[in-house]
Amino acid sequence: MNKKTLALGLSCLVLFVLTGCGGDKQKANKEPQKLTVFAAASMTETLKELGDKYMAENKNVKIVYNFDSSGTLKTQIQEGAACDVFISAGQKQMNQLDIKAGEKLNPKKLDFILDGSRFNILENKVALVVPKGNSKNIKSYDDLFKKLKSEKIMLAMGNSDVPVGQYTLKIFNYYKLDDKSLAKAGKITYGSNVKEVTTQVSEGTVDAGIIYQTDATSAKLTVVDTATKEMCGQVIYPAAILKNSKNQAEAKKYLDFLKTDASGAVFKKVGFTPVK
Repeated sequence: MNKKTLALGLSCLVLFVLTGCGGDKQKANKEPQKLTVFAAASMTETLKELGDKYMAENKNVKIVYNFDSSGTLKTQIQEGAACDVFISAGQKQMNQLDIKAGEKLNPKKLDFILDGSRFNILENKVALVVPKGNSKNIKSYDDLFKKLKSEKIMLAMGNSDVPVGQYTLKIFNYYKLDDKSLAKAGKITYGSNVKEVTTQVSEGTVDAGIIYQTDATSAKLTVVDTATKEMCGQVIYPAAILKNSKNQAEAKKYLDFLKTDASGAVFKKVGFTPVK
């Protein structure tokens, strides 16, 4: 072998080694796949806990959460926000994005939901909570609505465009009371999502609040009553993959993880009931 051939061979060997090492380094430094999850504010604590567990078991994935009222999230998706998974606190917001829901429930005929990916994941309860001390001695929904008519009571509830507010309005209808007239009388204050209502009760700026049982548990608030199905219907959370998601396979894997018994145990700790 002459010197020229030897030198060429050594150069090729060095190039192969450097290329191989560079490839391994690039592989090691590869950015994890981002999975964007839009979820109702009432799921904040549980999904963060489960997300940490999921990422620990799947190092190639980074979950990015966007928590807010389901109505706000629906609008963001409708306006083009990047989202892989949507979990709503009510069917209404999911229906408004799902072409399969039909024109009555989706009058704008929006088509954002991946066909076959939608399912009901959890059930929650609408709880009546009071701040520490319960100075107005509110004992139940019956008691609250009786006192709203005759006493000076300040109640916090969600806006009408968010699920918790919509469930609350059904409870008002059940008791044949109008929230707007009570608000004018200075007896009702509103929150743009369930967390805002929860905070008002926790800080004691109101005498009672209507929130989800799960938020009451997370905030360590006293629940004096929960609404029946006759009062406001069932509180069902639907989940789905977005049609425009670039990570549909990973989104499905993540949702399958949320269906497991282990994830169900985390949801149950705060008062959710997994839907089978």
